[in-house]
Amino acid sequence: MPAKPKWAQLADLIREQIASGELAPGDKLPSTAQLCSQHGVSAGVVNHAMIVLKTEGLVEGVHGLGVFVKEPPGEQA
Repeated sequence: MPAKPKWAQLADLIREQIASGELAPGDKLPSTAQLCSQHGVSAGVVNHAMIVLKTEGLVEGVHGLGVFVKEPPGEQA
C-alpha cells in the first residue's frame, strides 16, 4: 500500500497536536516557511494541509496574522 501523501501526513500531525492539547484553541500555527523547514516539505504541501484542516473546521486563517486553532464546536463564546 502506498504511503500517505505528505500533505495528509502533515494534516494528521497537526490534527493530533490539536486533539492532544499540544495546540490549544487560539494558538497560532507556525508560518508556512517554518512548517516547510521543520518538516522538509514544500509550501504547496503546507497549503494543501491547511486547506484540509480549514475545511474540517479545526483551524482558521486570519488575513495578515496567520492560521489559528479554532474553538471546538459548542465551545465558542
